[in-house]
Amino acid sequence: MTATDPQLRWLVLVVRLPAEPSRHRVAVWRELRKAGALSLGQGVWAVPDVPAFADGMERAVRLTNAAGGQAMTLQATGRAPEDAAGFEAMFTAARSADWAEFLADCGKFEQEIAKEIRIAKFTLAELEEEEQSLERLRRRHRDLTARDVFGAPEAPRAAERLKGCVAVCEDYAERVFAALHHSPGSRP
Repeated sequence: MTATDPQLRWLVLVVRLPAEPSRHRVAVWRELRKAGALSLGQGVWAVPDVPAFADGMERAVRLTNAAGGQAMTLQATGRAPEDAAGFEAMFTAARSADWAEFLADCGKFEQEIAKEIRIAKFTLAELEEEEQSLERLRRRHRDLTARDVFGAPEAPRAAERLKGCVAVCEDYAERVFAALHHSPGSRP
């Protein structure tokens, strides 16, 4: 899919919220960021008009309305191919930033397990914690993949990095079970 495709439409959400309390603005902002919306300026957000973004945009509209604000959703296309390509480039840059953050989180995950191995912390509680962290990475990868409709260049590297995290966690699990099996008081 490319933005220069004449069939591609964008949803543009215009949000106006009361100045106070600020928690409503923050809640709407978080929902739009979570949904992968592209900020075009104060209170103006855009996403490709594809199903992956529908729920997040609807939640943002509900939050806005519940806060006593106003939300207006518009469909848009670029007037010229350059306009559409510009939107695609901005959206892909935002996804690239998301993928960079994901890659950094993978690095933190791998460092955490390396630390546990270094200090020989081979407990079931620690393994469970690391498996929960891995599941968060998997969910994040699924969410980013669904939002990355134009295919940011970092996506393939992120998929490989996630596979590496899975392998690191599996290795750690084997070490935990080996340590528990060979611990004093365990049965042969």
